[in-house]
Amino acid sequence: MTDKPQGDKPEIRYVNLYEPEAKIYTRKISGFYQRVRRYSGIPLVALFVLLPWISINGRPAVWLDMAHQQFHFLSITFWPQDLMLLAWLFIIAAYALFTVSTVFGRVWCGFTCPQTIWTLIFIVLEDLCEGDRNKRIKLDKQSWNAEKILRKSSKHFLWLLVALFTGITFVGYFVPAPELVRGLLPSIQADGNWGLTLGGWPIFFVVLCTGMTYLNAGWMREQVCKYMCPYSRFQAAMYDKDTIYVQYDTARGEQRGPRKPNEDYKARGLGDCTDCYWCVQVCPVNIDIRNGTQWECINCGLCVDACDSVMDKMGYARGLVRFTSETQLTTGKYRIIRPKTIAYAVAMLVMVVAFSYRLSIREPLGVDVVRDRSAHLFRLDGDDIQNVYTVKINNMDQQEHTFVVDVKGEFPFRVVNARQVHVKSGEVYSLPVRVAVPKAQLKGEENTITITATSVENGLSASEDSTFMGPSHD
Repeated sequence: MTDKPQGDKPEIRYVNLYEPEAKIYTRKISGFYQRVRRYSGIPLVALFVLLPWISINGRPAVWLDMAHQQFHFLSITFWPQDLMLLAWLFIIAAYALFTVSTVFGRVWCGFTCPQTIWTLIFIVLEDLCEGDRNKRIKLDKQSWNAEKILRKSSKHFLWLLVALFTGITFVGYFVPAPELVRGLLPSIQADGNWGLTLGGWPIFFVVLCTGMTYLNAGWMREQVCKYMCPYSRFQAAMYDKDTIYVQYDTARGEQRGPRKPNEDYKARGLGDCTDCYWCVQVCPVNIDIRNGTQWECINCGLCVDACDSVMDKMGYARGLVRFTSETQLTTGKYRIIRPKTIAYAVAMLVMVVAFSYRLSIREPLGVDVVRDRSAHLFRLDGDDIQNVYTVKINNMDQQEHTFVVDVKGEFPFRVVNARQVHVKSGEVYSLPVRVAVPKAQLKGEENTITITATSVENGLSASEDSTFMGPSHD
């Protein structure tokens, strides 16, 4: 509420600080960029659906096994100890996004983002059940009858079907897909009753993912892109005058105005824009690209295809709305290679090389040696000096192994009562180890030793240095 003086009496004016979003009715359009979206989206959706069903070495090709803290990706298994490698992967993905965005703007959002692809699927189903834009507007305005109930219920049924399929597929990355599907089908239990063999948590997450897909792609749509996605907020830091994104050619289009196809519109002082609003009607985030660059724009190219179709009908040249840069609009030249793109590309390349090298030298065995701090600095046992350690053997191999622990150093160190230990795949085995050395042969209070765990099956080994404490020789 604001008070505006008007003579002796203030004028009271109420301002609504929240206005609900008006429903967007997108117009169906075809064109070059929509074919690109279709042909780039179909392989991504197919990959998303098929990966949980592809088996490599008896397990899913991509499997986030939370119970055993393993991430299987093709023939590679990542463990909690490989967290740095996963962090590098995210950094590489970030630099790739920065590089592409600096050159082509938000093409990720417009062509390959899951939110965009699933929203497009839901819009196709909406068109199938309710018709194109004008029919949907008319259907929403008319009172409820048998036709409206049938069309609306059919749309929501198909939406829920796709959302359920998406939820099952997504959870299939955490629970093996065949096991998940079998668990969701009712079967006879041990007590003779019908029921589900799947536990409660997988069912919960299937329902959760189904609901979120139905909500995001069916109802929220552009609100996810405009208010929930952080990318739209920091994209301005990556844009510059040479970034290629959807723009309206103001010099060519203004002044706007309707006209007949064969009319000499230039004599009336009009530009090429017919002010048909098709670019607005096809926009999934409901913006007018003619008003300049806006942070809501996802660079999907729908307005480009819409404008090109109108230009074709009017007999005008295409490109009134097109993917271009500010530099190209003013000088007619593109400048893709520039310091910013080179810097992003080099940073990404360096990270890829570092990640590849670290992955190539990665061993499927880890050893962590911790000296027992609760004990004395050392122990005397007859003529020997002993230190106690805890050796953690992390078997990151896909096979079980039997390990033997050995110690080396400058003096004749040995493991007291050495024994072999059997470590399962993915297990971290903690082994107490007592290291001894003859007192007469030890020199110095601190000595470096190397403790090694070696597989008796194939010689796989890993080691770590530690400190052996002895008495002072003063």
